[in-house]
Amino acid sequence: MNHILQRANENGVCTKETCDVIWSVYGYRPNLGSVIFFMAVFTISGIVSTWQGVKTKTKFFTSAMVLGSASEVIGYVAKILLWQDPFSDTGFKMSIVLLTFAPAFYAAGIYYTLKHLCSLTFGASFSRLRPAMYTYIFISCDVFSILLQAVGGALASVSQDKALLDAGDNVMVTGLATQVFTLVVFGILAGDYALAVYRNRHHLNPATAQFRHTRRFKLFILALWISYLGILIRCCYRVAELAGGWVDNKILRNQYLFICLDGMAVAIAALILNIWHPGWCLPTEAGVVTENGEVTQISDHATEKV
Repeated sequence: MNHILQRANENGVCTKETCDVIWSVYGYRPNLGSVIFFMAVFTISGIVSTWQGVKTKTKFFTSAMVLGSASEVIGYVAKILLWQDPFSDTGFKMSIVLLTFAPAFYAAGIYYTLKHLCSLTFGASFSRLRPAMYTYIFISCDVFSILLQAVGGALASVSQDKALLDAGDNVMVTGLATQVFTLVVFGILAGDYALAVYRNRHHLNPATAQFRHTRRFKLFILALWISYLGILIRCCYRVAELAGGWVDNKILRNQYLFICLDGMAVAIAALILNIWHPGWCLPTEAGVVTENGEVTQISDHATEKV
């Protein structure tokens, strides 16, 4: 335990010159290739999200995507600091805070889409909640989980004794567990709504009938579920990782688990949401954005440019 408490101090005993990497919190030197790869992926995703937001005027979804991408990029900058020095205090603080709560922003974007699926695409009458409630309830829970994870990460990163270190870990686990619970409840309600839509498939919103049968929309629904599962898998992994504490934690010290169940899971979710962006794949009050950037109104029989 002493080596972990020492590294909480920037001027602690352990440095890369005096201690073996095994004595660091993570117990390994981050793989530089994977770090650069994920930095590039999230940088590109953030830039593309910004451009898509300008084109489609999807302010909330774009903000969530950009904040998620920015947090991931800065978190991987921290991984570079840890590659240079596994005992970097700054690298540890940045990575534990930013990479822990970054996916919550993507989750918020996913929550937001269900509101539009209910209110503008299939019909609000088949939902157990009013469409606006999906935004209020789940995004509020998401913000709460982000705050818990941020506070827990901050406590762990500045800890000078075991009590504060454990307290930070417990707060982060609580935040992640809250996020997992929110995701699971959301998934249940989304699945329930999908079943209701299927049962009432002959009584759905007639104004979107033609649009709902397009390949783009069907692939968007599939993409949304894949992104959701990616974020859920990642959050479950991080709960298991942090629940084991900071000492002799095999999950925390397994770099390949982190690469696959954190970095890759979130990267896939982010890229899928770029490719099947709600601004291109969902109707709005104005209509639907076509592939060439024009807006068309949806009617029962034809589409008319506006």
